[in-house]
Amino acid sequence: MREYVRGMDGSGDIRVIVIGAGMSGILSAVKLRERGITDVVIYEKADRLGGTWRENTYPGIACDVPSHAYCYSFALNPNWSQHFAPGDEIQAYFEGVAREFEVDGLIRFGQEIVRAEWADGAWTVETSDGATDRAQILIGATGVLHHPSYPDIPGLDSFAGASFHSARWDHSVELEGKRVGVIGTGSTAVQITSALIDVVDRFSLFQRTAQWVLPVPNPGYTDEERAAYTADPDGLRILHDDLGQRMTNLVATALIDSESPAMARIEEQCRENLSQVVDPELRMKLSPDYRAACKRLIMSPDFYEKVQSPNLDLVTAGLERIEPTGVRTSDGVLHEIDVLVLATGFQVDRFLRPMEVVGVNGQTLDEAWTPRPLAYLAISVPGFPNLFMLNGPNGPVGNFSLIEIAERQFEYIAQLIDEVRAGRCEGLAPNAGATEAYEQSRVEAAKQTIWMTGCRSWYLDDRGIPATWPWTFDRFRDEMAAPKLEAFDRF
Repeated sequence: MREYVRGMDGSGDIRVIVIGAGMSGILSAVKLRERGITDVVIYEKADRLGGTWRENTYPGIACDVPSHAYCYSFALNPNWSQHFAPGDEIQAYFEGVAREFEVDGLIRFGQEIVRAEWADGAWTVETSDGATDRAQILIGATGVLHHPSYPDIPGLDSFAGASFHSARWDHSVELEGKRVGVIGTGSTAVQITSALIDVVDRFSLFQRTAQWVLPVPNPGYTDEERAAYTADPDGLRILHDDLGQRMTNLVATALIDSESPAMARIEEQCRENLSQVVDPELRMKLSPDYRAACKRLIMSPDFYEKVQSPNLDLVTAGLERIEPTGVRTSDGVLHEIDVLVLATGFQVDRFLRPMEVVGVNGQTLDEAWTPRPLAYLAISVPGFPNLFMLNGPNGPVGNFSLIEIAERQFEYIAQLIDEVRAGRCEGLAPNAGATEAYEQSRVEAAKQTIWMTGCRSWYLDDRGIPATWPWTFDRFRDEMAAPKLEAFDRF
């Protein structure tokens, strides 16, 4: 067996490189050191940690998972201000966890990994400034929602006013009293609408597809409640676990069975919520022609109230082109605006890309992911030893709290790392047979989910198959409990 790349910190243990200092990267560093692996480095392309919550700072941004469920199990937070925390509060939470667990000192900011190659029992990575590093284990914690998707609309570059993607919000642009146009009606656009409608002079919301909206109130926590959570850690733990269980029982279980009673209840709530729109013409425009939750379900306490504001125009005509003074729609109308916001989502199939990743026998990840990304249990890819992803391809991105998902995935990965640390192999990667069998069963199960009931959404791959976990949370928990080592090739 070849000699390991021993830890540069003098531990004599293996070295681990983590790509990305968002939620999953911070988690990885904490958990690796908890297991005694001290030689850990995190490469982060930006100048701050935080991932999605660093990138997205648009007005009204908040999580659609309850605050006390959207936090690490080892770092519960008694001080959330609201039931669904705003983005800046979540960003501050991750920064605080990084400081508390001394993760921030492991991060190399402003260093984007552009290439990684497996050779001689280890990964060699190269950064954008030409530096190299080497480690036995490479963990991809790159997230899903960080490569903005820009619409292909003629004349987009011709707009004379301020224009930006929602994930690249320009806070220097004054919005008060302005005419603002937002393209898109997903979760981001809904949150922006609620936040800005009372600030701007006119608000044009360009809707391609109507969305179902689940009414979810977002009250604040009182000082007394926060003090009680601080004084009772056990009670806070119970709240965290209870919220996770309720999400699983009420939402996640419904999504994987389109004919379930739980799904019927969700649809009824959405229809009742829509009924509060008084004007029948506006209500018709806002009525989807597909089942609730076929697209990612939007949660909002007040969207239907705000969309009825007299200074809001819901535009449903197709977008013909962008002109210097506004948006021209297919009915010939020019909608004049001062600021254009593209709330058009993300390229959700990028994962580690555009990084060049080279595995066994020179195969690249781009080649392995042609025609589409896949990974055994959303974690690892045949022919790429010791490359492990958190929230990788076809994982439970639409079902549960991504933090809980990442925590369980990491425990699975840690057991694979233990095989390498123990000297039983230099590397592990799933074999092609196990991966193919898993993917076939996943595709068949996905056909029974609500995501396959007749809509277009970012969940669907190029075949129209939902690129997500199609089973229960109990099955996911069981799969993550321990790797089936017979499914892996040893190197």
